[in-house]
Amino acid sequence: MSVSNRICRRSLLRGAGVTLTLPLLEAMQRRSSRAAEAAEPPRRMICINTTLGLHTPYLFPTATGRDYELTPYLEPIQNLRDQFTVFSGLSHPEVDGGHPAELCYLTSAPHPRADNFRNTISLDQFAIEQLVPDTRFGSLVLASSSSRGLSFTRSGVPIPADERPSRIFRNMFVNGTPAEVNQQVLRLKQGQSVMDAVLSEANVFQRGLNQQDLDKLDEYFTSVREVEQRLVKAQEWSRRPKPEVSSKPPIDIANAVDVPARVRLMIDLMHLAIQTDSTRFITFALNGLNAVPTIPGVTQDWHNLSHHGQDPAKLSELKVVELQQMQLFGELLAKLGDSSEGSGSLLDRTIVLFGSNLGNASSHDNKNMPIIVAGGGFQHGQHLAFDPLKNPPLCNLYVQLLRRLGANVDSFGSSNGTIPGFELA
Repeated sequence: MSVSNRICRRSLLRGAGVTLTLPLLEAMQRRSSRAAEAAEPPRRMICINTTLGLHTPYLFPTATGRDYELTPYLEPIQNLRDQFTVFSGLSHPEVDGGHPAELCYLTSAPHPRADNFRNTISLDQFAIEQLVPDTRFGSLVLASSSSRGLSFTRSGVPIPADERPSRIFRNMFVNGTPAEVNQQVLRLKQGQSVMDAVLSEANVFQRGLNQQDLDKLDEYFTSVREVEQRLVKAQEWSRRPKPEVSSKPPIDIANAVDVPARVRLMIDLMHLAIQTDSTRFITFALNGLNAVPTIPGVTQDWHNLSHHGQDPAKLSELKVVELQQMQLFGELLAKLGDSSEGSGSLLDRTIVLFGSNLGNASSHDNKNMPIIVAGGGFQHGQHLAFDPLKNPPLCNLYVQLLRRLGANVDSFGSSNGTIPGFELA
């Protein structure tokens, strides 16, 4: 039997009653060198996307540098002015399509509306690959009212987001009974033995392949072995006591339009996750709604308001909605800033990226994206503005965030350099 026929007929590997589907010999990049854990408190990152955009005339200052006048949307966070930087004129080159571009907010994969669109790895998952944090959760993928999140695997597969605060809390902080813990360990052990069996059959499958296919398979099987290592780590974590916190378990808010209350629960959980070092990477999709949010003074559908067409009445209500979002963003920053760690605060060592894939939601424009970076130990307190007609890649900023986290990288996504004027503290 020829090798090509065997691949066609043997696209599955079986072991211990479980089937592993081969990736059709698609190449997978190897993991780069890993940054060692520092003795000082770890660095972390939270990435937030408000999916219906922000009205940038209310956000972007007219002046650049440090002496800008506060805009309406910066007033709710004015007491943290020295802790954040506003960026205007950034975008993802070739990312278009309006709302579908939220898929690319943390990846920069081009043309999300194209029939042959294939996403790439998101910023948070790339950071995890580089840094391999020893935490209970590699990342938390969260959303305010949807299972559609911001995180994607190396092969571009979406990682489902969790919108239920009670489940997130239980996973982070509620210990199971001894019997439940033992059952979890047993499942993990079974998973590990399955991997061993599959890899044994894979060695037979490789015979007779050319060098190019062998290289591709080697990359794939390397990722399988990494899964096995994560299973082993999960066994260890399943036996470790979970952190004790004084907070009471949250009660889920079933009403999706109660946006402020739902987001505040998520803010509390993000803060707790960072505070207990349960994870160092969080993504949060602040999902817009085709409904009227429960915010005083708002009477119209949020999505409809975002498509305001410069209608003064719509802009007036949209401002109320988006000021609420900025207030919530400020509450997250305040919680991190008020929590001491070492000689500083959690905010000093946590990068918080806040923005949107939409530069102008009313026209579905994905250029000149609203972007704010807070915390993380950068020189903040400024507005860095770039030519909105010649947008530098947002991924240039992402490279700097990765480096600040400790990753030894020169590029990510569509980057072609770094952002001038954005320096470490």
